Amino acid sequence: MESDLERKIFLVDKLQQDWESSDFDFIPMEVVHRVPDAGRPESPELVPPKDLPRRGLGTREGHAALIHSIAHIEFNAVNLALDALYRFQNMPKAYYQDWLRVAMEESYHFQMIREHLYHLGSEYGDFKAHNGLWLTTYETDHSPRVRMALVPRTLEARGLDVTPPMMKKLRAIGDKRGVEILKILLRDEIGHVEVGTRWFRYLCREEGLNPFDEFVTIVQSYFHGDLRGPFNFEARVEAGFSEEEIQWLKSIEQGFVDRAETT
Repeated sequence: MESDLERKIFLVDKLQQDWESSDFDFIPMEVVHRVPDAGRPESPELVPPKDLPRRGLGTREGHAALIHSIAHIEFNAVNLALDALYRFQNMPKAYYQDWLRVAMEESYHFQMIREHLYHLGSEYGDFKAHNGLWLTTYETDHSPRVRMALVPRTLEARGLDVTPPMMKKLRAIGDKRGVEILKILLRDEIGHVEVGTRWFRYLCREEGLNPFDEFVTIVQSYFHGDLRGPFNFEARVEAGFSEEEIQWLKSIEQGFVDRAETT
């Protein structure tokens, strides 16, 4: 719930120190509160995705706006990793170790991108943003199985698809530092999606569910909008997607291609 950026980063670091000191109590709390809006600074102003202005990457403002959008995703990812730690209190200890590592890495990502944004003449909060990632986190707070399927394996996995094209765009305008940062993000995000995959499969085994059938059902029931490609199949395989899931995504991608060719 901490809204101050510097304080939140400090507290995430302290969580890691507490973990290393074994200074945690794993007894579940009697009440776990819903969090409709996690702690964040007053800026950026949050608007619906359709209300975000479109800016060309060829302008300084457009360049900064793209980096700002990445910073916003990483900041939200810190909150969602912390929520995964807090909310689901009957998981094995390794689950908490995994999500604490994710929170630490997302915090590091945010700090790198924030610094790069500063060198572009902007600050986090200077551009409008949307709250879609946290809204989905809130909507999935009733089930760790649904959370793992929809947030890391669907929304965050989309980052695996769009990061290589973003790197290409930044390379084209000479932003070498931006490209290097995105390389780090892509490497780490594969690991984060893999964490979601591993614990999703664990929960399916615990409940006697078929992971593929359950994943498709959850996406179709909870995901807002169209799940569409192009997908980064190589990165998704690294993140633990099964061959059955890859074939399903390939059929979705081909379906959009076929519809585009007939219109």
